[in-house]
Amino acid sequence: MSAAPRIAPSALFTPQEWAPFQTRSAWAGPLLVMHCWAVIALAVVAGVLIPWLIPLCIMIVGTRQLGLAILMHEAAHGGLSKSPRLNDFLGHWLCAVPIGASLKAYRPYHLTHHRFAQQAEDPDLMLSAPFPVTPASLRRKLIRDLTGQTFFKQRVLLPLKQARSSSPTGDSAKGMSDSAHDYESIVTGRSVLPFLVFNAVLLAGFIVAGVWWAFFALWLLPMATWFPMVTRLRNIAEHACVEGSADDPFRAARTTRAAWWERAFIAPYWVNFHAEHHLFMHVPCWKLPRLHRAIHARPQAHAMEVAPGYASVLKAVTRQPE
Repeated sequence: MSAAPRIAPSALFTPQEWAPFQTRSAWAGPLLVMHCWAVIALAVVAGVLIPWLIPLCIMIVGTRQLGLAILMHEAAHGGLSKSPRLNDFLGHWLCAVPIGASLKAYRPYHLTHHRFAQQAEDPDLMLSAPFPVTPASLRRKLIRDLTGQTFFKQRVLLPLKQARSSSPTGDSAKGMSDSAHDYESIVTGRSVLPFLVFNAVLLAGFIVAGVWWAFFALWLLPMATWFPMVTRLRNIAEHACVEGSADDPFRAARTTRAAWWERAFIAPYWVNFHAEHHLFMHVPCWKLPRLHRAIHARPQAHAMEVAPGYASVLKAVTRQPE
């Protein structure tokens, strides 16, 4: 087993320069969780009061459901709170469980990904290995996401499969990208009963409020459509088609410069700064833009893969001919 290449902060920064990136905030993580739920609540209220906004609200809620997954990821690195108990409470009960995930299951899986990033032992390698693909192949995947087929497979078929088998396996007869998406959902989807209980309570709240339909239109529908699609886009942008990623720590992942609308509808909570995250995984997510600027003031940053936007990433990963 060969671990992914690493660099020490001292290779780029003096102790004084590095010190601000080591500190953790007592309030930033909880505020981010509150922000995510506040955006979801406001989008739901907007959709109820102004029905013609529902398509826009579906995209906003689906992106913040991804935001909950991103904040669960932050908790996996201990970044939501200085208190381990509060960090794990927020990361599991307020971020993971509502989207059907488990922080306890996700943490060892994800830390293994960091230890062996883009090596043969990386459990996420199959997410990036199939790329580049043809434009038609990517379109089929996105259509499956937006029509709920991915959601049905992950939330219904795969839990049933998991109940019959404790070890997920991919079907060699289907594309690696699809089996990878399935594998990820199994690894992070071991919170089925809490997920069902949470959603039952949430549905009861909508019924009491007299808007039962909003649970399906403004919570479940985003989770079944937009959330899987932006999750796939996130996975693609982070590692697909980054050459030299197995050998150079500066090329372990891709950073994508996201416009405001991309941050609102595709990549919330600084998830687009993935190259910086892989270089120094314990830096809190809200400090990644500052870390990005600090690294790019050094000559070593020229080796990093930085895309100007998500459209350019999709162009790069669909270079195969039809």
